[in-house]
Amino acid sequence: MSQAVRGQKVHKRPIGKSLALHAALIVASFIAVFPILWILLSSFKPKQWIQSDEITLVKEPTLANYSNLLGNTDFLRWFWNSTIIAAFTMIIGIAMAASAGYAISRFNFPGKRPLMWTFLVTQMFPVAILIVPIYSIMASLELINTPTSLVIAYCTVAVPFCTWMLKGYFDTIPAEIDEAGRVDGLGPFGTFWRLILPLARPGLAVTAFYTFLTAWGEVAYASAFLNTNDQFTLAYGLQTFVPRPPALPLWDLLTPAAVLITIPAGIVFFFAQKHLVAGLTAGGTKS
Repeated sequence: MSQAVRGQKVHKRPIGKSLALHAALIVASFIAVFPILWILLSSFKPKQWIQSDEITLVKEPTLANYSNLLGNTDFLRWFWNSTIIAAFTMIIGIAMAASAGYAISRFNFPGKRPLMWTFLVTQMFPVAILIVPIYSIMASLELINTPTSLVIAYCTVAVPFCTWMLKGYFDTIPAEIDEAGRVDGLGPFGTFWRLILPLARPGLAVTAFYTFLTAWGEVAYASAFLNTNDQFTLAYGLQTFVPRPPALPLWDLLTPAAVLITIPAGIVFFFAQKHLVAGLTAGGTKS
């Protein structure tokens, strides 16, 4: 241990500040976790106890809500539709964003700056403004009430943002790697595919997670483009469990549905978390 380190004094936090800090963390954690835990517990309650004024954690636990949801509704069909749409949005969106981000990062070409500004400006328009023109395009292509229309619409939302994100990540990868690839006889695509993409896995993981969530929980485009029950996504289909007042929401169906729809997002996060952490810590240390 060096003399400078031995000479440093360890400052202990006062007990009052430590208690206040831990109390604030406990309260914040409780506020964040309580709604999720309450929905999970409510999903195992009989219908009469979910809507009861009496506050209980788990009373007369049952799996009837889950069996009713899976057996007597179109939840599984909606789940499949959302999974397919989110998966294709993620794959196509990442492919387009990665290639565009690499081209913008590495090459100079006519219209490069206007293209970057176009990607940026498209993020300024709210969904309510974009729905009408995109709907008109989908109608002219006869894609209304098809999963393809939603994949295209979601890519228009995700690709510009992901392109900017990946462009910034590609900027951090030394250009000498591209030069080494050219020396070894690789073309631009070969360099991109074999050398750059493996190094960009943290950035790809972040954008993949973003594109998946964009498609998984979106409801505005789904409500505009879909009109038959068999084509509904989860986010749109669950609205059928919330009838118009004075009827009450079907909490015995909504609570188990809320639990089940978190599973795919949790799986995607589980596989991406290692690269997400690597992306957050990249550049945090010096060699």
